Amino acid sequence: MGFIHGFFFLIFSLLLISSSALPARLTKSSSSSSVSMSSMSSSSTQINSNSVLVALLDSHYTELAELVEKALLLQKLEQVVGGNNITIFAPKNDALERDLDPEFKRFLLEPGNLNSLQTLLLFHVIPVRVNSDQWPSHRHHTTLSNDKLHLNHGKHHKMVDLAKVVNPNDVVRPDGVIHGIERVLIPQSVQEAFNRRRNLRSISAVLPEGAPVVDPRTNKLIKKKSSPAGPPAPPGSPPAVSIYEAMSPGPSMAPAPAPGPGGPRHHFDGEAQVKDFIHTLLHYGGYNELADILVNLTSLATEMGKLVSEGYVITVLAPNDDAMSKLTTDQLSEPGAPEQIVYYHVIPEYQTEESMYNAVRRFGKVRYDTLRLPHKVSAEEADGSVRFGSGDGSAYLFDPDIYTDGRISVQGIDGVLFPIEDKDDDVVKKISSRPAKIVPKSRRAKLLETSCWMLGSMRRHFDACQ
Repeated sequence: MGFIHGFFFLIFSLLLISSSALPARLTKSSSSSSVSMSSMSSSSTQINSNSVLVALLDSHYTELAELVEKALLLQKLEQVVGGNNITIFAPKNDALERDLDPEFKRFLLEPGNLNSLQTLLLFHVIPVRVNSDQWPSHRHHTTLSNDKLHLNHGKHHKMVDLAKVVNPNDVVRPDGVIHGIERVLIPQSVQEAFNRRRNLRSISAVLPEGAPVVDPRTNKLIKKKSSPAGPPAPPGSPPAVSIYEAMSPGPSMAPAPAPGPGGPRHHFDGEAQVKDFIHTLLHYGGYNELADILVNLTSLATEMGKLVSEGYVITVLAPNDDAMSKLTTDQLSEPGAPEQIVYYHVIPEYQTEESMYNAVRRFGKVRYDTLRLPHKVSAEEADGSVRFGSGDGSAYLFDPDIYTDGRISVQGIDGVLFPIEDKDDDVVKKISSRPAKIVPKSRRAKLLETSCWMLGSMRRHFDACQ
């Protein structure tokens, strides 16, 4: 019996030892396998020092390398290089630094347009190796941005779309090649995004709707009566309502729709005309502050465009940058202050330098209506030109006819105009200087005084008789 018990004890102990050793082996094997997998993954993403990406970062294409880092494309390009050879068409530094439109470059570097910058840079890379001696005559390649890129071999030089290859095989590495090109390649999607950004329609405000009206007797909403639409107005006819009724009900809002000629697709492209005159201000020079207020600080450019589309005409008295720089922070910080300043410089008439000068020569002093009701701006002849306003707040017609197209007229002035408002001190002074009224005595008081005098004289007479 003792032998049997010892035999079973020995078998039981061996089973315990084997069961305890098994998980240790499993954990050891699993850890070794994970280490090997991690090493394989790290080795797969590791880039060789002889890679074309490293050569690009160390090359003389510094502008392109800087944009690739800003666009966070290094990791994506590393993954592509790990599986394919690539060809990079690198624009020269002058093409990215000086030849590129500054406004377009500013658009690409804005944080909200990172996708456009990535698309433009990936448009310069194809996942195929194309050496200079293997250049095709006519062939399209799909770039990393999923756009088609056309490679052409001319008589004297090689072409990539519209860009000429100036340095073929500039950098050659085992996993890719870099060709230098003379200009930046811009895909159509990026160009369309930039055009939408510049278009005034993309920043237009929502058309306002009237607040609901409640009937005080029934406490129910009053339904608007739909009037039948009449025949359309002939092209070129004046609008049916005044410009003040077509303006927006408040600052920084789009104008209310006015029944003008043409309906939804207007006969006049007011937004294009306003955009044209703002570009004219920028190219003319010296009126950047006013253009910035019209487009960026307020929505007045959109409002002017819709007014012109409805058939209205306007004349803008544009203060130059020197005049705008004299405005204080208090004058611009109040809510709606920039809009009110610009409204006072917009005349709802079409006037040129010649027409205004002839008017002040003939009539002496002329007062023009403005979009800032009820204030008007006065004009008179001074020193052979037209002077607006009076006193220290006056401004001369400085740059005549900056932009005239028959519907919008822009006249440059050398000062910012403000409406003349009555001060409280003057009102108090006028009231205090009025002569005091002499209140005449009533007729009844005179009769009482006369009767009392007569009674008094009669009493003295009786006293003398006694």
